[in-house]
Amino acid sequence: MYKNLSLAPGRDRRSALIRFTSLLAACMATTWPLPGATAAPAAAPPQSGAPAAPLKIGFVYVSPIGSAGWTYQHDQGRLIMERKLGAAVKTTVVENVAEGPDSERVMRDLAATGHKLIFATSFGYLEPALKVAADYPDVKFEHMGGYKTAANLNTYNARFYEGRYLAGYLAGRMSKTGSAGYVAGFPIPEVIQGINAFTIGMRAANPRATVKVVWLNTWFDPAKERDAALSLVNQGVDTLTYHSGSTAIPQLAEERHVMLLGYQSDMRDIAPTAQLSSVTHHWGERYTAVARAVIAGNWKPVPFWGGVRANAVHLAPLGRQVPPEVVRQVQDAERAVAAGRLAPFAGRLVDQNGAVRQASGTMRDAEIAQMNWFVQGVQGQLPKP
Repeated sequence: MYKNLSLAPGRDRRSALIRFTSLLAACMATTWPLPGATAAPAAAPPQSGAPAAPLKIGFVYVSPIGSAGWTYQHDQGRLIMERKLGAAVKTTVVENVAEGPDSERVMRDLAATGHKLIFATSFGYLEPALKVAADYPDVKFEHMGGYKTAANLNTYNARFYEGRYLAGYLAGRMSKTGSAGYVAGFPIPEVIQGINAFTIGMRAANPRATVKVVWLNTWFDPAKERDAALSLVNQGVDTLTYHSGSTAIPQLAEERHVMLLGYQSDMRDIAPTAQLSSVTHHWGERYTAVARAVIAGNWKPVPFWGGVRANAVHLAPLGRQVPPEVVRQVQDAERAVAAGRLAPFAGRLVDQNGAVRQASGTMRDAEIAQMNWFVQGVQGQLPKP
C-alpha cells in the first residue's frame, strides 16, 4: 500500500524533557545481548512444500530518506536486513511522517494490511505505537528510543554517547579555540547524554574546552539547522557538531571552513575538508536479528541498548588533517570503549553549576537513562519542562 510515501511533517514535536520510567531504568541496569545474540534461524517452510509467505515489515520514518542522516542510516539497516534474509521478508517504507496523529494513522494502516513487524524510528512515535499495538496484538512493534514496552512492543536504542565521547576527544585535540558548537533537537535524555559525553571527551583533551548549545525544537529542518549553526560560528566556535536530521550543518561547516564532527552518517562527501570524523549509526545487525526472531516465533519485548561493542555505533575514518598521533589515540580509545575499559560517564562528574553529581565509580544505566543536567563546560541551558 505504501512504498516510499511521503507525508507532510507537522509542526508540533515533543520539546519537554522526557524522564525515563523505572521500567526502562531497571531493564537498562542489566547487560543487553548483542544484536545477533537472540537471532534464530528462520522458521522452516511448511511440510507441504509450499513456500512460506514472507514476513511483511513496515518502516516508519520521520524525515525523507535522502542520502545521509538519521533516516538514511535506518534505511541502510533495512536494506542490509533484506540482503541477509532475502525472500523471507518483504518491506514497506513510509517516509516523512510527522510525530503524532499522522504516525498513528500510518502504523494503523500498516498493521491492517498484514504487516506483522513495524519499526517506529522516531522518539515521538512511542505513544501512537502503543495505541496501535493495543489494537493489533498479533503485530510486533519496535520503537526507537522509547521508555515503555508492552506485550507486543519493544524499544531499542544505541549508546550514541559512546561515540560522542570519542568525537569530543578528537575535537579537543584539534580545536584551536577550545570552543565547539552543538546544535541539538529536543532536550530528551538521549540528546543530553550526547552533549555531556562530547563535552567530557573534549575536556579530557583540553580541560578548559567549552561547548555552546543551541536548541532547535525539531528533528529535521534544514534552514533552522543552518541558522543555528551559523549563530554558533558567529560566536567564535571553530568546531561544529549536532543532533538533528539533515545535512545542512555539514554543508555550512564546509562553506565556513570550520571543523565538523558529523553525526548519523559519514559526511565526507558533503564536508570533505571540514569533517574530522562522524559518529555513525548501524542498524543492519539489529534489524536482521529482530526479523529472524519474529519469523522463528521467539520474539520478546526485551529492550536493546547497544553501543560500540554491539556494532551499533562507530567513528567514521578520521580525516587526513588529523595527525597520526591523534589518530592512534582516538583509535585506542575506541577499542577501550568496545572492550569496556573506558566509560564516558565514569569518575568525578561535576555539573555546570559546580555540584558534584558523581564522586567516583561508573554511572549506572538507570541514571544515564534519566539524565537531565549538563556537565561542567557546557554553555547553554536546558529548557524548563
